[in-house]
Amino acid sequence: MARQEQVLLLEPQHELKFRGPFTDVVTSTLKLANPTDRNICFKVKTTAPRRYCVRPNSGVIDAGTSINVSVMLQPFDYDPNEKSKHKFMVQSLLAPPDMTDMEGLWKEAKPEELMDSKLRCVFELPAENEKMHDMDSNKILSSSLLKSDSSTLSMKSLSSSLDDGEVKRIMEECKRLQLEVQRLREENKQIRDDDGLRMRKSTMMHSSSLASSSSSAPRAVLKEEGLNIRVLALVVLFFVIGVVVGKLLL
Repeated sequence: MARQEQVLLLEPQHELKFRGPFTDVVTSTLKLANPTDRNICFKVKTTAPRRYCVRPNSGVIDAGTSINVSVMLQPFDYDPNEKSKHKFMVQSLLAPPDMTDMEGLWKEAKPEELMDSKLRCVFELPAENEKMHDMDSNKILSSSLLKSDSSTLSMKSLSSSLDDGEVKRIMEECKRLQLEVQRLREENKQIRDDDGLRMRKSTMMHSSSLASSSSSAPRAVLKEEGLNIRVLALVVLFFVIGVVVGKLLL
């Protein structure tokens, strides 16, 4: 079964217009009129709920009366090349005479009992702001083009100021510097290798010297002890000879 036609009168009927600049909240008013002899429940929905604040977004319109709905667009960065795809839908439902629970009425409503109207959003920028926006865009574009042209000209002037001989000389100098860097790298590597070899030899010689000194120490001690014994023996011998000679003389 097809849905009923919308009985509410909407003003505007098809478009909600928002006029910039959009640096602050922009409000568009939607008028809902009830020309019937019955109360009508309504709801206002949008495809972009985070971008708009709607007050009131639901309620009841008494028979023969109207209500103004404020649709407030939140601040954002406006791009004139981007078309708005935001849409609003006004949904309505005939209210029974003894209605006490509006939320329950919406939940229990059959699809054929619902009526709806759709509106699209249109963003408008004042002529002065639009001109300023275009001027800013042109300034940015011009500055970028000037930078590009100046860099191109500087490269061309540099290349034209150098003749073939100078270019060749610069290339040879670069090649010589590369060879010099390679030679220095090889020398640095050879120095590191030699240092490592000397450290290993020094470690081995130090170990061997410690071992030889530890083995020769007992021999030196024994030799010194033997020498002391011989000296003592000679002293005793001379003493005995002296005693004997003294007795003979007496």
